[in-house]
Amino acid sequence: MMSRLEKMLSLAGVGANEGVLIHKPSNMFYLSGYTGEGLLAVGQGFQAIVTDFRYTEQAERQAPGWQVLMVEKGVSHAMLAAKLFAEHGVKCVRYEDDEVTVRSFERLKKDIPGVEFAPLNGAPEKARRIKDAQELKCIEEACDISCRAFEKLLPQIKPGMTEKQLQLILDYTMLELGGDRLAFNTIVASGVNGSLPHAIPSDKKVEMGDMITFDFGAKKGGYCADMTRTVALGQPSAEMKKIYDVVKYAQETCEEALAPGKVCKDIDSMARKIIDDAGYAGRFGHGLGHSVGIDIHEEPRLSQLCEDLLEVGTTITVEPGIYVPGLGGVRIEDTCVITESGWHSFVYAQKELLIL
Repeated sequence: MMSRLEKMLSLAGVGANEGVLIHKPSNMFYLSGYTGEGLLAVGQGFQAIVTDFRYTEQAERQAPGWQVLMVEKGVSHAMLAAKLFAEHGVKCVRYEDDEVTVRSFERLKKDIPGVEFAPLNGAPEKARRIKDAQELKCIEEACDISCRAFEKLLPQIKPGMTEKQLQLILDYTMLELGGDRLAFNTIVASGVNGSLPHAIPSDKKVEMGDMITFDFGAKKGGYCADMTRTVALGQPSAEMKKIYDVVKYAQETCEEALAPGKVCKDIDSMARKIIDDAGYAGRFGHGLGHSVGIDIHEEPRLSQLCEDLLEVGTTITVEPGIYVPGLGGVRIEDTCVITESGWHSFVYAQKELLIL
């Protein structure tokens, strides 16, 4: 079976006289398993981690089979990479032009003389689109931790608690249940704050009648979970109940439509039409979903612009929402994987409106 590195080199079309520099931490982890600082210098027949004294032992533990090169005073990461490239006759170096700054690139050209530079054109990210069994296992575990943390939070929600307090309880519980860290900053939005899709938890106290949106996820084994649930504290208004029902219908309809070969933008359009037809045109302003993996937002995306096809092994979120300034908002989200027969959700928390 082709290794992740071989897959990436093949997708990039890297030839015998070419080398690749990897600077993005997520791509370094995907290709080598290494989570420290530094860079990867790779090509046909060689693979090295270039780092400093703080991380050499860690690199050796995390990435068996990889050469570990240590920088010293006066010798930069790129200089060590240059020596390795020269040993293997590298004439062209591919690099992540969406990660390396202009200043860093000028330094690369000085430290690795006598070669051409060319963009890598997202080859590592293309390799990462289809998750293997081990990656899916980590995402499933992360989602399980997130769901269990949410279930433990629900009976603790009481009027007078602040959004920040609810965030802290949820975050702590995800870590207590085995999460390595948080996948992203948890969103808690109650009442009128629910109209902010990416609300930052505040000192606002939750009140009876509030809808409360929780968008959160644990990280396990280097992989993210992403889920959103909106609950009611006491009886919500008729308008908010209607909004919830519309969002739930859009979310479940679009999930049912997931399958290999489906066009991403077509799934997004389904949700947009349901929400528009219900009288909330313009109140769903973000894309329907995105892939999830080492990074919380990966490609492809369920958006109005993405013409990519869903493939077996693609993870994708389905997260429609309706946001009404001055009133509030609702979002419901699952992390799913595309299977040969359709799809499977890793998130099992209930979607029927919970009235606490």
